[in-house]
Amino acid sequence: MSGETVITVVGNLVDDPELRYTPSGAAVAAFRVASTPRVFDKTANEWKDGDSLFLTCSAWRTLGENVAASLARGSRVIVQGRLKQRSYEDREGVKRTVVELDVEEVGPSLLRATATVTKTTGQNGSNDQQQRQQPANDPWNTAQQQRPQQPQQQYAQQQYPAQGYGDEPPY
Repeated sequence: MSGETVITVVGNLVDDPELRYTPSGAAVAAFRVASTPRVFDKTANEWKDGDSLFLTCSAWRTLGENVAASLARGSRVIVQGRLKQRSYEDREGVKRTVVELDVEEVGPSLLRATATVTKTTGQNGSNDQQQRQQPANDPWNTAQQQRPQQPQQQYAQQQYPAQGYGDEPPY
């Protein structure tokens, strides 16, 4: 939709994502992200934590299932989505307003971690045992795909089969 506020937030998951299903069967993962800025205190000449932003996020359908299967409390994530404002009345009758993020993309931050990406297959993107095998003709399946050697590599292996490329000149 036009005019929506799209933001990107980098932070840590406060809780494990909670996966639920709507009555119609749509999956939704709810999780909270805490983003804390670092600010430099000139008087103390040191870096300090600023005020944390806690943002409630909702990831729907396949994205929600993948979030619940992949991320856990404490994971550093990059989340992008549409900012939504919602008003409601609590149990005491007080009108409240909350700001939430309707997630479009989410992934782990690789600043201080590594990740292994596994492509999901199937109609709903689920990752059950039978669907984990990727088709042999999948061009993105580089794990099982043999790439043709470049002409330079073929020449080097023919001339110097045990050494391949090295620092020593060929003469």
